[in-house]
Amino acid sequence: MGSRMAARLLQAGHEVTVWNRSPAPVQALLAAGAKAAANPRQAAQGADFVIAMVRDDEAARHVWCHPETGALAGMRAGAVAIESSTLSLATVRQLDSAAGAVGVTLLDAPVSGSRPAAQAGQLVYLVGGDAQAFARAEPVLLAMGATAHHVGSVGHGALAKLVTNTLLGVHVAALAELIGLLRHQGVEPANLLRAVAGTPVWAPVDHYLSGSMLGGDFSPQFPVELIAKDFGYAVEAAGSRTSLPMAAAAQDVFQRASSQSLGSQNMTAVVQLYPPRSSGG
Repeated sequence: MGSRMAARLLQAGHEVTVWNRSPAPVQALLAAGAKAAANPRQAAQGADFVIAMVRDDEAARHVWCHPETGALAGMRAGAVAIESSTLSLATVRQLDSAAGAVGVTLLDAPVSGSRPAAQAGQLVYLVGGDAQAFARAEPVLLAMGATAHHVGSVGHGALAKLVTNTLLGVHVAALAELIGLLRHQGVEPANLLRAVAGTPVWAPVDHYLSGSMLGGDFSPQFPVELIAKDFGYAVEAAGSRTSLPMAAAAQDVFQRASSQSLGSQNMTAVVQLYPPRSSGG
């Protein structure tokens, strides 16, 4: 995701300095005109905007807050930190406090959209933070996305993203088991789902989800293990699994898929948990 976002910034004419834990994605960006940094602190020095797109809470805290190599240690007062990873609400608040301590404004700006959307500049930004900082950052965000929504104060962006991913995950889990139901009954799912697609309950994303499940294309756009992680953050924000019973049930589905070596595959791979049963089963 991050390399595709950086490529869009370069295409828009921005000066971009990049850092990544693994070197391979950096090479293509260097060829496109980016500069390389040895660590996040070096990448952030002198920048008006610093953007992070990493895997989870632990990675985000390391990138921003490491006392020697973290980006906040290299940022000038008045700059804007844009955190676009999907993080827990608690970590976003910790990052906001750390940024404020050095005179930096944090926007928590996670995105809706997977790798193809990032490559096409079609991400949807869900942004929490200071309204003036959002106005400053919006042209930068729109170089990478189609839309940027200011949803409230810091933390509201994270909440909007967790709601989005939880709704998506519940949807994926339900569609997977319903396809399993149809196969168990000896029904060709594609034919029946075409009829369901003509009803109001069919969401636009269902075309992609069902196509992936029925076609067996599980190349990772949004891996199982990452959506399972996001469910954990949502449950944490709610305070307990009993507060989000449907989300907790869906989380169990993705965790079961991870335990069966499906974690690195696309989220739609959970359909493999429901193979057709024999007539005598």
